[in-house]
Order: sequence, then C-alpha cells, then structure tokens
Amino acid sequence: MLDLLSDSDSGVAEAACWAAGERSDLADLTVALLIGIASDHEDALCREAAVASLGSLGHEAGRPVILAALLDRPPVRRRAVLALAAFEGPDVEAALERALDDRDWQVSQAAEDLLGESAR
Repeated sequence: MLDLLSDSDSGVAEAACWAAGERSDLADLTVALLIGIASDHEDALCREAAVASLGSLGHEAGRPVILAALLDRPPVRRRAVLALAAFEGPDVEAALERALDDRDWQVSQAAEDLLGESAR
C-alpha cells in the first residue's frame, strides 16, 4: 500500500488513500504519506481522500493538516469538517465555528451537525 500511495496515477493514489484510512494497523507507516498527499497533491480528489483517511485514523499528527484543509476546495473542506469529528480541543471548536459561515452550504451544514447547533 505504501507504494500505491505514491503512485503517479492519481486514481491509484486516491484509492490507496481511502484504503489506508481503513488500516489502523498501518497508521504509523501511512500517516506521513497521507499528510503529504493532503497538503500538496495536485489532484483535489487525492487531497480529499487523504484528509478523510487522516480523520478516520484519528492520528494526532494529521490534525494540523486537516485544519489547513479547511481552506481548500469545497469537497476537501467538507471532508475536513467531517474528519475533525475525530479530534477535540479549542482549535477544532474554533475551526468548526468558522466553518459555520463557509460559502459552501454542505460545509456549513456539516459543521452545524458536528457542533450540534440548530439552524442559523
């Protein structure tokens, strides 16, 4: 799987990201690769899949990258909000509060759902 995460074919890398999020036994090996993909991959689908996997794994090293993904394209931002469900703390609360005002309604709805707030 480690080789697949670095595959030059974005479709292969994306599928490997999704699979990595289901393999907690490989978390220590894959988190650094997922962080790199979530931060820097040119393909938004790969970034989205990597963010989702980091949230699924709930590894603390993924937290800053997930928070940073809240500034990416709408699908990545939506996935980042959902990935924050694995984390707690004032930085997560503040990020979710900001996401309530996101211009993408699905991002704001996901933040609202996680915060347990009624419609604004």
